[in-house]
Amino acid sequence: MSEPAGEGQQPRLGAIDVGTNSIRFVVAEVEPDGNYRVLDEEREMTRLGRGLFRTGRIARAPMERSLEALGKMRAIADGFGVRELRVVATSAVREAANGREFRKEAARRCKVQIDVISAEEEAQLAFKSVMRHFALEGRSFAVVDIGGGSVEVILAAAGVVNQVHSLPLGAVRLTERYVKSDPLKPKHWRKLRRVIDRSIKAEVGRPPFAAEVMVGSGGTFTNLGEMVQCEREGRVTQVRNYAINRADLKRLLDRLRETPLGSRRKLCGLNPKRADIIVAGVAAVGRLAKRLGSQQILINHRGIRDGLLVSMVEELGTAGAASAPPVQDRMAWVREFARKCRSNDRHCHHVAHLALQMFDQLQQPFELPSSGRDILQAAALLHDVGYLINHAGHHKHAYHLIMHGDLRGFSPGEVELIANVARYHRRAFPKRKHANFKRLERTDQILVEQLSAILRVADGLDRTHGQVVTGLQCEIEDDTVEMILRAPRSPRVDLADAVRKGALFEKAFDVRLELEWARSRSRRVRSL
Repeated sequence: MSEPAGEGQQPRLGAIDVGTNSIRFVVAEVEPDGNYRVLDEEREMTRLGRGLFRTGRIARAPMERSLEALGKMRAIADGFGVRELRVVATSAVREAANGREFRKEAARRCKVQIDVISAEEEAQLAFKSVMRHFALEGRSFAVVDIGGGSVEVILAAAGVVNQVHSLPLGAVRLTERYVKSDPLKPKHWRKLRRVIDRSIKAEVGRPPFAAEVMVGSGGTFTNLGEMVQCEREGRVTQVRNYAINRADLKRLLDRLRETPLGSRRKLCGLNPKRADIIVAGVAAVGRLAKRLGSQQILINHRGIRDGLLVSMVEELGTAGAASAPPVQDRMAWVREFARKCRSNDRHCHHVAHLALQMFDQLQQPFELPSSGRDILQAAALLHDVGYLINHAGHHKHAYHLIMHGDLRGFSPGEVELIANVARYHRRAFPKRKHANFKRLERTDQILVEQLSAILRVADGLDRTHGQVVTGLQCEIEDDTVEMILRAPRSPRVDLADAVRKGALFEKAFDVRLELEWARSRSRRVRSL
């Protein structure tokens, strides 16, 4: 074992993931370049969630085992001189009626503070780990973390998160509820498969793209890789970033569900302690891979605790400090995110330029809040990021990408407003039946309508993507807003598209909108 950290040594960090089935711990030393090296790892299969999904409570025996494991891990962290130890808990502690009692006991007896993280935070940590260790540039992929209670899924394209889902398909939960025979009888297998498929369909729906690669973390995936490696090579060595395919998965699942528990415990590569829950876990992975269209599965043996370490290192300020834009310039992060999404830089910057001209001239007459200016600018710069996924419905994809994007300097509420404004830059008007719009306060709904209306007109004014309209002047009289456009040549196509997109503007501001080209003021083009 390494010596405790001394004066002048690099900081040491510890991360503990308290899962439904296992508790995993890692100690790492941060290096000057922002990377880190693992000093020690520990795992205890405490089965914290055993019986939880029937009773709603953590049972006394697994609670005691888990507290003992946490005490041991705390002692190891102290021995290494860990500067910061972060402990997170997932679905078991999230859902248990006595989850708070468990956390209090952990604080009292083990001197550890447990943070219960949301399913989305759990997924994001798994994603951080994948982005650090896998080269997936230019590919569409799914990050899947399967635990005992739930499965977290992130769909991403070109390294940008599009959707995040949490499904109640953890290996322990499914086993306790639906694995009713051993080996699994055909009728019980059909029911298990139907339950999994219904849950995936209800939560994920039709995926926006085929996730050609699935990167999986959690004990189920690790054991999958080890069993396939054993079949191929006759032994288990290292499944770090190991690759398997759908055919491997199907063959292994058929074998597992037809093999009695006693024989499963002896299978090469399968942890005997996981043999009772492996069928349900692999079934969930298999059905999810089919739904997402994933042909290749990569094993990430690190998972959430690694993502936690990555976050802690970032907070230390050692990673990427030289190249990252300062947090104070939050619009720089917006532009960086747009670049990652391969947005049309010239078009989006020009639309933002025109939109801000409108905002500045309409702000006082219509009492628009000053905070709306940055919201509008960010939404304009990002309104076309959805093309990363596909053209059809790109405005909807933009909403999801922005909601899960790394827009530093913006509060979660501001990010939600930006995402909504971008979402409504085309097609349907904002409607209270839309879940994303319904969640907003009424004042925010009004602001989204007004900013989206401005963005639609600005987007129309660069329909040709030629930046023909160079500026505009708003003249407001009674119930009419007249926009006089400056352009060196006729902006006929752009002007016509802005007129077509002006209906939401007229509704949001309760005015009549008129547009004309400054060099032909006698030829006025009015919106309908």
